[in-house]
Amino acid sequence: MSPFLLAITRADVAAYVETFIYLYVVLIFVRVIASFFTRIPYNRALSAFLGFVDDVTNPYLNLFRRILPPVRLGPAALDLTPMIGTVVLILVGVNLLVPLIRG
Repeated sequence: MSPFLLAITRADVAAYVETFIYLYVVLIFVRVIASFFTRIPYNRALSAFLGFVDDVTNPYLNLFRRILPPVRLGPAALDLTPMIGTVVLILVGVNLLVPLIRG
């Protein structure tokens, strides 16, 4: 039997999708936390990692930025798209898509 012929069941695929969704939620959370620290001293590895997080999360969050503008709080603005994006990701992905895949 070849080691490359592994049986992948629907439950395995559902577990992979669920793990990917949770990992994406963690990346959104990292993006939110990093946005609070605007004056981080330059570090090449940290800059590359935060650039990766921005590149990965921007396309998804931009979908919600088209619909939901930032909330104005005096001179500042509050971006609610990470919160809305996370809620939608969990509701649709974990509560709807994963059970459909699992069968």
